[in-house]
Amino acid sequence: MTGFGKAVCELPNKKVTIEIRSLNSRQLDLNFRVAQQYRDKESEMRGLISRSLERGKIDFTVFAESTGEESSNAINHTLALEYYHEIKKLAEETGEVPTDYLALILRMPDVLKQDKSLPDEAEWSAVMKTVNAAIAAFNKFRDDEGKVLENEFTQRIEMIQTKLKEVTDRDPQRIATVRERLNKYLIENIPAEHTDKNRFEQELIYYIEKLDITEEKLRLTTHCKYFLDTMKEASSGRKLGFIAQEIGREINTIGSKANDAEIQKFVVEMKDELEKIKEQLLNVL
Repeated sequence: MTGFGKAVCELPNKKVTIEIRSLNSRQLDLNFRVAQQYRDKESEMRGLISRSLERGKIDFTVFAESTGEESSNAINHTLALEYYHEIKKLAEETGEVPTDYLALILRMPDVLKQDKSLPDEAEWSAVMKTVNAAIAAFNKFRDDEGKVLENEFTQRIEMIQTKLKEVTDRDPQRIATVRERLNKYLIENIPAEHTDKNRFEQELIYYIEKLDITEEKLRLTTHCKYFLDTMKEASSGRKLGFIAQEIGREINTIGSKANDAEIQKFVVEMKDELEKIKEQLLNVL
């Protein structure tokens, strides 16, 4: 499920920014980028994230920016000069036009030496509070998105229920039309003296039973109600996916047995709503 959370901690000589982002994933996939001075605490932060967040491709980032008079960064002059000579030599060999070497060199690995001193207990406590604040913001983002999805799912399920009612209203007329069509065919093609009315009625009942969609309508009604009820449960994404599959089966069966153009139209509209539900279910935990 997508999500975003951010929190900032202002310390005496630095500002620590925590960001949590997520994309859809069936499992919990953590990707950590942590400032050098907090690397020793990564396992503790990783454990907290694993306990607090459910599935998703999670990007967790800790930025530390010096705000005091003494910068926590220093330039490695020796390494910077080595990069300069190598880049300039490469530019001359390839015939590239000279550019702003300084900006490029400052982005090269290890040119900026960071302060690697470990945080004291007070600082680490403040950072962990910020991590928890970022998690809270992240979960609120997910909750807000979940409410939007819940409204959308409810509207689409209600649309399926509306179309199902139209199928139910149409069904008696469909059966009458089938009976009339077969009876007309019999009259037009078989002489009356060769017709066994009782046998015709038996065959007609047998044929209409094959077209009967009463059970499918009942199951579809039940599945739609079950879907709406399941949305109220925690971590119901997988379960909703299974219910959506069952809804799809009943809609398809109604379509295959209906033998009626109007009902087929309603079936297509129900399938369209269901496909939109399935697309959004990827965003549900």
